[in-house]
Amino acid sequence: MADKVLMKGNEAIAEAAIIAGCRHYFGYPITPQTEVAAYMAKKMPKIGGVFLQAESEIAAINMVYGVSSAGKRVMTSSASPGISLKGEGLSYLAGSDLPALVVNVQRGGPGLGGIQPSQSDYFQATKGGGHGDYHLIVLTPSSVQEMADLTSLAFDLADKYRMPSMLLADGTMGQMMEPVVLPEDTVDPETIPATKPWATTGTQMKRAHNIVNSLYLKPDELEKTNYERFERYAKLEKEECRWEEYLMDDAEVCVVSVGITARVAKNAIVAARKEGIKVGMIRPITLYPFPKEPLAKAASKVKSFLTVELNMGQMNEDVKLAINCSKPVNMCNRVGGMIPSADEVLAAIRKEAK
Repeated sequence: MADKVLMKGNEAIAEAAIIAGCRHYFGYPITPQTEVAAYMAKKMPKIGGVFLQAESEIAAINMVYGVSSAGKRVMTSSASPGISLKGEGLSYLAGSDLPALVVNVQRGGPGLGGIQPSQSDYFQATKGGGHGDYHLIVLTPSSVQEMADLTSLAFDLADKYRMPSMLLADGTMGQMMEPVVLPEDTVDPETIPATKPWATTGTQMKRAHNIVNSLYLKPDELEKTNYERFERYAKLEKEECRWEEYLMDDAEVCVVSVGITARVAKNAIVAARKEGIKVGMIRPITLYPFPKEPLAKAASKVKSFLTVELNMGQMNEDVKLAINCSKPVNMCNRVGGMIPSADEVLAAIRKEAK
């Protein structure tokens, strides 16, 4: 087994991306994810890769589009306002069925908001972010180890389903340091385009031209591509949904949380159990596809749900949809860069248990 390395979350993302065969990074500095770009700026030139600080977030995402078209693994990273600027480019990537990794280490908003951690880009990530009918694969880590593991997974799923993936982390996850075991097997970036027969790698006069495009002037053609894309999404929902269950066997209250708040909630759950309160947690790892099935199953036995979030209740809505509003879904939240304490979550759990 590989040795553990003490790394900041943002650095773990960057190193895991390199191990996964990414040799192209385009981005623009913005707190609290700047360490991703700084790490890539230092490392990429040493390994024959490309780091480019673009003139804008808009330029960066369109550079990602170009490299992905050529079949290479490519990524960009930003924080909330920067992801908004990338929105049109995300729509183009999705409309052209191109895989890429977009990292969002969230800060507060709307607007410039603040540089402290937030989870307020949930809707933006899971409901699109740009125009048109499309989805991103959305993975959300709750440890620095998962920052690395889910980066590798994000590249694999993006390639498998030919769609962009997003690693959605809160600012705390990006800035905190923890021991990490990095993957031992490095992906050879030169082998990746060969697995993508659609890529614009040059015909060598041996095949028809590949065209990467998201413009369909004939309505029936555009309709067909949308239906085909959603067939792929249905397969993704069936086969790639991921979550963690914690103390759910006898739970009467189900906490639902991700990122730093899931860690706080876990401490609160341990304290509540010592008081005799039967509470557990379902922690989504994929936000798209959302773990509807385990939540629906939990709804058949628990009294209520409690979401713990750093926003005004965005995931709360998806929990209600997943269980068809069959049980109460309440919330313990802080916003603006504030993080709830374990005592605050414990108080909310006590209220649910009454």
